[in-house]
Amino acid sequence: MKKHNIFILGIMSLATVGLTGCGEGFLDVESPTSDDVNEYYTTDEHIQEALTASYDPLHWADWGNGNYAPINLCSDIMSDDCYPGGGSASDMLNWQLIFNFKATAENTLESLWIDEYSGVKRCNDLIGYVDKALATQGSDLTQEHADSYTAQARVLRDYYYMILWKFWGNIPYFTQNLSGDYKAPQLKADEIYANIITDLEDVLDKYGSALPMKASSGNEGRVTKAFAYMVYAELVMYQNDESRYPKALGYMNEIIQSGQYALNPDFKAMWAEGGEWCSESIYEINYDDNNHLRGWSSPLAVGGTVLPRLLGPRGWTSGAAGVDNGWGFGPVRHAIYDMYSGQDVRRDVSIFDADKVAKENGITYEAGYMNTGLFQGKYLPLVENVKDAGWDADLNFNNNLRVYRYAETLLNAAELLLRTNGDNSTALKYVNMLRERAGIANLTSVNLDAIVNERHLEFLGEGKRYWDLVRTGKAATTLVPDEEGNRTASWTESKKYLPIPQSELSADPNLQQNDY
Repeated sequence: MKKHNIFILGIMSLATVGLTGCGEGFLDVESPTSDDVNEYYTTDEHIQEALTASYDPLHWADWGNGNYAPINLCSDIMSDDCYPGGGSASDMLNWQLIFNFKATAENTLESLWIDEYSGVKRCNDLIGYVDKALATQGSDLTQEHADSYTAQARVLRDYYYMILWKFWGNIPYFTQNLSGDYKAPQLKADEIYANIITDLEDVLDKYGSALPMKASSGNEGRVTKAFAYMVYAELVMYQNDESRYPKALGYMNEIIQSGQYALNPDFKAMWAEGGEWCSESIYEINYDDNNHLRGWSSPLAVGGTVLPRLLGPRGWTSGAAGVDNGWGFGPVRHAIYDMYSGQDVRRDVSIFDADKVAKENGITYEAGYMNTGLFQGKYLPLVENVKDAGWDADLNFNNNLRVYRYAETLLNAAELLLRTNGDNSTALKYVNMLRERAGIANLTSVNLDAIVNERHLEFLGEGKRYWDLVRTGKAATTLVPDEEGNRTASWTESKKYLPIPQSELSADPNLQQNDY
């Protein structure tokens, strides 16, 4: 695996607008070069540029600020679904360590911390620009547009903070950009949750009407009401906030009853390029392979993603069975393959049986570290997904990252119905809708364990499993040493939050390290 050094700008950089856009059909960005920044961001056009910049960090986690940290893969590595893999025991050492619950301040997910706080900072910028423009005589910013931009930025900020909260818990929190010593108060995890959830409730109360339930054509990638509702449900369910279960259920019901989303009939087709933004897609992060801007020397530029390259089998003959080669990370455990019935169409979509396909095509591939012969299928590196990359193809697969699907709305609703003593038959119906699509028998009854199991089958490779284990109290009994001898340590409650990066501790001696 190649690894390149880049010049990293800190999150408090004076630059407030980046080089990347939100993906296909979204706004282009031009940085102000001569106008004073306080005057520049007083027009609708220029504020839209700042809005686009607030979306940019969504694209960076795969490779953006000095390391690889795809949120779905990092989450799955900590779960019971896959191994870190790669080329050796030292390849992506931080992944090897978080897998065994032995992360350190020097080997944590530092780049992800930078990415998410960059997003927070840019959202704060945008909100401030909107307020200033509204108070500026002669500005062409209308109240309608101001409400839309503010709503998008605040929901995005809550999303960025949610990622930081889930990974680190006790983090600095600020809703106005810092000055002076650039230090923000560090809050306890429960306080962070309270701040995020109350802010999101305030946004939905004040600006909910400014957000469409679903993005219009050409605006896919913008924050919608459905996206905000899914963030709300994820927050509430991860916190086990029983007082807010009814509201979260109400939001899931609004999505369902809107009639604007539906399960895609073909589970496999949904993961192809033609399945992007299908009827099931509530939110995706857009990537493209033909922008020809993103490269090793410009990792934050608009373009594709490296995720498929990370996940593919090492030394694979490029093009065999339509598959490109990869770096061998995230090999799937045999027990996970075996948990699916042979009739479940989700198995062979979610898991690529490299040994079987290699034998059928008369080829060999390199058995990487912790190799199982099974690889994650939803983001498998297919030749067709990188065929238009002009340069640095490793970074430019065009697979959109599916963040929220309607399937999750249904399973959220089913779980929340059970947790609020709601209609059990409706919960059963929602679960069976997914099972019918998968081609397996309906359940005759449903309980919370059945829903957690269905989430496991449905969302393999999407970064959901680890968080489900933690929030349902199953992590300590599930995340234990395995028979293969790859995971040698057990998860304990102190492992819930990763160590804060040493660079942050050095910059602010008042930060308290997590008791990991």
